[in-house]
Formats: sequence, C-alpha cells, structure tokens
Amino acid sequence: MTEEQTRHARALLAPPDNTITSIAKLLGISRTPLYKYVPELATGRDSLVPSRNPGLPSPQ
Repeated sequence: MTEEQTRHARALLAPPDNTITSIAKLLGISRTPLYKYVPELATGRDSLVPSRNPGLPSPQ
C-alpha cells in the first residue's frame, strides 16, 4: 500500500458504517494489507477515532 492509500484507509475507517472489507474492496486490496499497514486495527477501530472528550466515556 502507498502512503496515500494508508491515509485514505484511515480516513475511511473513522465512520463506523464503513467495514474493513468494503474499504479493502474500494482500495483494490485484501484485508490483510490493511492490518499490516494500519496496525492500530489490532487494538480496535476506536483507536483510529480521536476522542472528543479525553478521559470521559463516549455517549451511547
């Protein structure tokens, strides 16, 4: 993956409606490179989205 594709993937992962599979298809890659080039996915998608109020729980 190029740096541009990696940035694009991170941006697309922020909205929870976008799935890893759909993003991989959009970029023309398999899911494996997403996990390789976006290692934050191993800790969960929430690590990619900045918290609005650090230290406070997210509204549910």
